[in-house]
Amino acid sequence: MIETAARAFTRLASGVYLEGLAVDHARDLIWYSDVIAGGVHGVRPDGTPVASLDPDRRWTGGLLVNGDGAVLATGEGGIKWLDPDSGQSGWLLDAIDGKPIAGINEMVPDGRGGIFFGTIDMERVIAGEEPRPVAIYRLTAEREVVLLADGIGFTNGLMYDAQRARFYCNDTFRRAWAFDVGPDLMLSNQRSVCEKEDVDGMTLDAEGNLWITGFRSGHVERIAPDGTVLPRFATPAGAITQLRFGGADMRDIYFTAVPSDGGDTLKEGGEITEANSHLYHCRSDIAGTKFAPPTFRLV
Repeated sequence: MIETAARAFTRLASGVYLEGLAVDHARDLIWYSDVIAGGVHGVRPDGTPVASLDPDRRWTGGLLVNGDGAVLATGEGGIKWLDPDSGQSGWLLDAIDGKPIAGINEMVPDGRGGIFFGTIDMERVIAGEEPRPVAIYRLTAEREVVLLADGIGFTNGLMYDAQRARFYCNDTFRRAWAFDVGPDLMLSNQRSVCEKEDVDGMTLDAEGNLWITGFRSGHVERIAPDGTVLPRFATPAGAITQLRFGGADMRDIYFTAVPSDGGDTLKEGGEITEANSHLYHCRSDIAGTKFAPPTFRLV
């Protein structure tokens, strides 16, 4: 099932392998990362470049905008904060239980000023080797780290549906998981909601439908809260790493696209050098969910 409605897709930016993606509603910007060329880059909705942050840092897989406007960026070593206005930066989280963090991939707000996040075996990812199992955590607004689930093969896209008390995590190369969320934000009742080996990015629309991208797939899988598989969202991309809703009506869609063989090239330790990855914009027939940002005190 493929959604065939005609729509316009506009290319806003290009890079080597675009991945992290966040809509900055206050500044009316879109932030994206290039995991190979490095840096976090901001563009306006018309594609006008605005800023580049932390240009030498590679492997940033997830982005969020903090309540004070700082950009939170995952990657090797943990989560950094980057202030586009002052140029200051620092570490939000670089250790768990006193041990340095190998890597963090994706994040999603927890609705209480903190975030959920997933660790990643960055050492083996960079080496193109089979990664070791990792875990899902919560970082509270007071910076307390809480283990929520472990034994995940490769944490990727994360989403939290507060209305339905449900949490989702893409386990790349395997499937997408769903969990029930308790009043204390602990996770339980882990079960599969999508059997697909290239699950990558993830977002949620206003009706609670899950949108799942694939690093080998040029379409987006859509799954209703009751598990019903909805028509896929078709795009002109070779493959899609991440997708976000934005705009005043939350019906603008931004997604990062890569060649269909790019993810497998990285998995096998190969090199990607050409700027064949793009940030696209289009319009959606349904609005997305707008999340309250985390509110970490950074300085």
